[in-house]
Amino acid sequence: MARTKILVCGATGFIGTNIAESLADGGDAEIYGTYFRSKPRPIPGVEMLQADLTDRRDVRRALRGMDIIVQAAATTSGAKEIVSKPYYHVTDNALMNSLIFRAAYECGVSHVLFFSCTVMYPSSDTPLKESDFDANAEMFPKYFGVGWTKVYIEKMCEFYSRIGSTKYTVARHSNVYGPHDKYDLERSHVFGATVTKVMTAGAGDSILVWGTGEEERDLLYVSDLVQFVTAALERQQTPFELFNVGCGSSIAVRDLVAKIIAVSRKDLSVTYDDSKPTIKTKLCLDSSKAERELGWRPKVPLDEGIAKTLEWYRQNVNRGG
Repeated sequence: MARTKILVCGATGFIGTNIAESLADGGDAEIYGTYFRSKPRPIPGVEMLQADLTDRRDVRRALRGMDIIVQAAATTSGAKEIVSKPYYHVTDNALMNSLIFRAAYECGVSHVLFFSCTVMYPSSDTPLKESDFDANAEMFPKYFGVGWTKVYIEKMCEFYSRIGSTKYTVARHSNVYGPHDKYDLERSHVFGATVTKVMTAGAGDSILVWGTGEEERDLLYVSDLVQFVTAALERQQTPFELFNVGCGSSIAVRDLVAKIIAVSRKDLSVTYDDSKPTIKTKLCLDSSKAERELGWRPKVPLDEGIAKTLEWYRQNVNRGG
């Protein structure tokens, strides 16, 4: 009997790498991954395919013969790009997913899992459910472009699930962190940027954090997101579902920075620069639908996730840190 063929689009990225490693470690399927410009790091059990996912021919070639697509490829960045270049997340992501979903329809792919995000949600003091997104409400101004692009792509998933046999899962995940994250200061999110600043600082140094530190984020350790993927691929029965995937609580950036410093055991001070790009919102997710329908819930507490991440960073990025 032929083994299931799973393609992880964007297998050299943060989320894609973790998913490809986990799926290959399971050994029950043939795992493939796409890369574009980034030289692929060898992942045991994963066959890497070079593809420009904004090119129709490359997309068709990559998807042909695949049973399942985990769509982790995207143009991403941190707050700097969202604030200074709001178009950055729009064009390539809309084009890439349009081509992938059409090819999945034409090639008879059985299941596509797409990673959305939470930028369409309003700032809130209470955990938000999937239904708390109101398409008639004004979106946070700095998220307008990226937020509506994500909503459009989500609706495209639903569209293709209605006209073909391909099952679609949309994951609105919170801020994911952990091994293989971006740890350069130009493109990383708050967690990765803070880890880099802390781990490269010397004793007694002061690290600079963008903004006031008041904004709050829902943080999910990457292994919990990987477990959601496995649960969705195994248990979703309906043609289309959209799930929140988060830890269910938020932490202020100030408190997150303090935790990372404490776990690093370094003697550091912190300076906040409110002239730098920042997005002052508070958000956490109610993921009860994923627990109810898929049996999924997050398992890694923040302190444990920070410790795991710093140890991985010491071993793989900054061995002397």
